[in-house]
Amino acid sequence: MKIEIIANKRDLQGTGASRRLRRAGKVPGILYGGEKAALPIELDHNALFHSLKQEAFHASILTMSLDGQKQQVLLRDYQMHAYKPQVQHIDFQRVAADRKIHMKVPLHFVNADIAPGVKLQGGVVSHVLNELNVSCLPADLPEFIEVDMKDVAVGHSVHAKDLKLPKGVETVLHRGENPVVATITVPRGTTEAELAAGEQAAAPAAAAAEPAKQPEKK
Repeated sequence: MKIEIIANKRDLQGTGASRRLRRAGKVPGILYGGEKAALPIELDHNALFHSLKQEAFHASILTMSLDGQKQQVLLRDYQMHAYKPQVQHIDFQRVAADRKIHMKVPLHFVNADIAPGVKLQGGVVSHVLNELNVSCLPADLPEFIEVDMKDVAVGHSVHAKDLKLPKGVETVLHRGENPVVATITVPRGTTEAELAAGEQAAAPAAAAAEPAKQPEKK
């Protein structure tokens, strides 16, 4: 998805100037990064407010039209009013095509309804993480990463290193770290007999999903 935003250079700075901008329906911001100096900018509030509701706006390379010139940027931070639906300030970072970026990408969970732990054992899926920190070149940045739950049973989890990442994308993890992304747990109040019955029902399904072993050649 290509998302374009329109911005203009902001000449006046300071608390008073920012307050006047907001009253005029504008949002003060800053554009930084790359080999250029940080640049104060302003954007239309209504257009920006609606863009911030899009998931892709937070995890995509954006095209910023700044005084008629287009460049690639990332949303890095924004501040909302304490109780009003008003964007107070926003930060964007310039993007270089040949330099890797670190970005938090949303996770999309699929096939939870057919997971053995849910369908046969009556378990409940718990999303431990809703986004994952990745590193990649701007052109390889995915809008989201899929988490497939179809083989997960009660008491089992999907970890970050279990995920199938798009080409050129790597997870950003500390040494030895492999956090849980999602797990299936037993609902409170489920009896041991109900759980055992569910496990017996899940076993044939799991066995059927495994490829048949070929006889060894002598």
